Amino acid sequence: MNRRAQVPTRPFSLALAGALAGALVLTGCGGQDDGPVTLKLVAADYGESADTSSKLYWDDLARRFEAANPGIRVDVEVASWTDIGKRVDELVRGGKSPDLVQTGGFADQAAADRLYPTADVLTLETRANIMELFSHAGQVIGTPYGIPFVSSSRVLFYNKAIFQRAGITQPPATWNELKAAAEKIKAKVPGVVPYGLPLGPEEAPAESMLWTLSGGGSLSDDVGNYAIDSPQNQATFDWLRTNLVSTGLTYPDPGKVNRTPVFSDFAAGKVAMLNGHPTLLRMAANGKIDFGTAPIPKKDGLARTGSLGVADWMMAFKANGHKNEIRSFLSFVYTKENQLKFDETYNLLPVTQDAFDAMTKDPRHEDLKQFAAGLGNASFYPFGDPAWAEVSNRIKAGIGPAVTGDARPVLAELQQAAVKEAARVRK
Repeated sequence: MNRRAQVPTRPFSLALAGALAGALVLTGCGGQDDGPVTLKLVAADYGESADTSSKLYWDDLARRFEAANPGIRVDVEVASWTDIGKRVDELVRGGKSPDLVQTGGFADQAAADRLYPTADVLTLETRANIMELFSHAGQVIGTPYGIPFVSSSRVLFYNKAIFQRAGITQPPATWNELKAAAEKIKAKVPGVVPYGLPLGPEEAPAESMLWTLSGGGSLSDDVGNYAIDSPQNQATFDWLRTNLVSTGLTYPDPGKVNRTPVFSDFAAGKVAMLNGHPTLLRMAANGKIDFGTAPIPKKDGLARTGSLGVADWMMAFKANGHKNEIRSFLSFVYTKENQLKFDETYNLLPVTQDAFDAMTKDPRHEDLKQFAAGLGNASFYPFGDPAWAEVSNRIKAGIGPAVTGDARPVLAELQQAAVKEAARVRK
């Protein structure tokens, strides 16, 4: 379901919650009579190379946790985003289920009855510290199974130098302003893609949802029903085809364009505008690009639209019966120190209130405040729908033709597949 919520400040009793957390850590160190318990963690890699791999973070965290909890060991495996789903399925099928997986979703595993509810594996203190914004997004049929790990939102990035050469004095706030800016860039700055529109498999769900939200629609309605072929969405994709794609203001075939090369092109000065997340801040700075950011442009005439809120998740598998040990480890993972270390390394936003407050008040992270503000009025993917994984895959594979031809049959086919998959998994 798509939820919009303000980021709250949530009070809790540190004394009581801390005492309970301490007791749980002590009881979680079981297995000393038979040797240490080993937790298997499979985590997605947020790094761009071996030097920035997430394995460095998790290995360090595991060593520090083991030093404080000698009855528990942590076996860390980090997999690429392309491979992590296949790797987890392989482990489960082989009878070697992981205890914890940190990746982009959870609902399919919850639907297969493989996960602990979050109440079983999070202390009261940790649960109270997780921002309420994510409480609904982590639920499957009313029960929380997904534990948020990191978050971000999206903003419009633009190249200031290109804008200056094209005679553009401010970033576009509406679709028509974006079109006008793109036309000036095409006319006055040849060789540059005016707007990067990545609708290839890597980014299609996010880019599609950003445009549908800014057009007054979404991929699903407020009660979780898919609305891919809604009139608002048909109008949005028709506008994209008519005003940006067919006029040569984007890559020729956006359905074959992935996010990573578009980000790289922006960081090389080859793309003038695109929707981006915090990782692009570092890439653009490293490329010495003079860039700015602004809210996502909205359809002309709309009073206000929300941004896309993105969250990645932790989930706890129950196959090995390590509930207490998992609880102890997650208490350590979600401390302010460890959350900030990961988020600062990868330019992402925390999901815990204490780390979020610390980061947004720190002048060193001024560039992240715009993304934090976006979370306050964000819509999320239907994370809690077990059908979402398959629906997302279909959008990745099939949304591109909606901006190079008639959008109606493309969206209708995706809608029919989504409804069919939702009916199947909900039986």
